[in-house]
Amino acid sequence: MSIEFLQTIVPMLFRGLKITMYIAFVGIFLGFILGALSGYALQSKNKIAKGIANVYIWIMRGTPIVVQALYVYFAVPALITLITGKRFTIDSVLAGMIVITLNSGAFISAIVKGALEGVDIGQKEAGYALGLSHGQILWHIVIPPAFKSIVPGLFNQFIISVKDTALLSIISVDDITRQTQNYVARTYNTLPAYTACAVFYLLLLSILMIVQKAVESKINK
Repeated sequence: MSIEFLQTIVPMLFRGLKITMYIAFVGIFLGFILGALSGYALQSKNKIAKGIANVYIWIMRGTPIVVQALYVYFAVPALITLITGKRFTIDSVLAGMIVITLNSGAFISAIVKGALEGVDIGQKEAGYALGLSHGQILWHIVIPPAFKSIVPGLFNQFIISVKDTALLSIISVDDITRQTQNYVARTYNTLPAYTACAVFYLLLLSILMIVQKAVESKINK
């Protein structure tokens, strides 16, 4: 790899990194909220809420993320245009965030469900015995230990979300992968470009995994 090549490709990869991390951060934040609601619904006694959560998770897990991205970016605007009679479009980055949010939420819901069910029932019963309301028990007794057990899975899902953004290049999201594709389309310098892209992802995800281990180690102390 020449100096000239690196001087061109590296800035492009860092431009893509901004979009990649933006989508991943927003997606995991909103996905956590959606996953927390879905996870709570899954272990609740409300059959309607549980049914909605199960259908949502079934759809997300049963369809490829690439198809979801194409559907959100192309099919949903076409449907809205058909219903309203007015042309509707959606920004590719927004479509990407929606897809990452929905996918993250589906997987986080299972983590939340397990964490909530893993809280010692004796602690809940002690809370009721002290006269605490259901909301107080949930906030003060259930959520603190549950959240502690959720963090590792949440961080792992964030790393997965970062990798999944590469698939969003199919709807023209200017992430790391798309920036590499743009370079290749201009120069036909395929081998070094995709090698640089792979190494860039490897370094990025390795850093995130190191941070994950450090966070988990601090939590477990």
